[in-house]
Amino acid sequence: MPDMPDTSPQPHSNEILVTFAVKEEMKFFPGGPGIRRYITGMGRDNADDAIAAAMQQIRPRLVLTCGFAGGLNPILKSNEIVFGTDEGSTLYDALKNAGGTPVSFFCARRVAITAEEKQRLWRGMGSDAVEMESESIREYCRERDIPSATVRVISDTALEDLPLDFNTLLSPAQKIHYGKLTWALVRAPFKLAELLAFQQKTVDAAKSLGAFLTKVIPTV
Repeated sequence: MPDMPDTSPQPHSNEILVTFAVKEEMKFFPGGPGIRRYITGMGRDNADDAIAAAMQQIRPRLVLTCGFAGGLNPILKSNEIVFGTDEGSTLYDALKNAGGTPVSFFCARRVAITAEEKQRLWRGMGSDAVEMESESIREYCRERDIPSATVRVISDTALEDLPLDFNTLLSPAQKIHYGKLTWALVRAPFKLAELLAFQQKTVDAAKSLGAFLTKVIPTV
């Protein structure tokens, strides 16, 4: 009879697990010794599966769920680093001292596309920023007594509409379906310039996030 796999909890390692939904978010964060970068995919379902798979490989001493976020609170600016930590966490001071802004997050199941939609979320939920993965990852960590924090960069502010309705362009696996994207641009070619400008904004946001993580992680 073959040996059964060992499913008992593994001891915490000294590694830090840094997750991102897509590779574009981690493009300017090279990581380093003791840092494990991990792509989860977009959305809660992918995040649930990915964090469970990651924990089969390591038991990190800290998890940071990182990437882009949409602004809901109008005071948040493009490329601003925002964060949330567990109550009473020692991470708070490190992230704040590094220049991060403490905020409340709403973990959504769809991309917030328009300024009007963002305003409704801000007023209805009372949250400052919206993203799609952190809640699942943070809950998993809390259940296992692993410290965690959400560290995000504002890629689009509360006052901005996104160039396309990305919800209609996603596959069932929550990935951009390039056939749908091409067809959307064929039907509305004037959107191409807006899309290219938005892509540049995400590059700038990823640079800000990478610089922040590179600076703050050695302090935690």
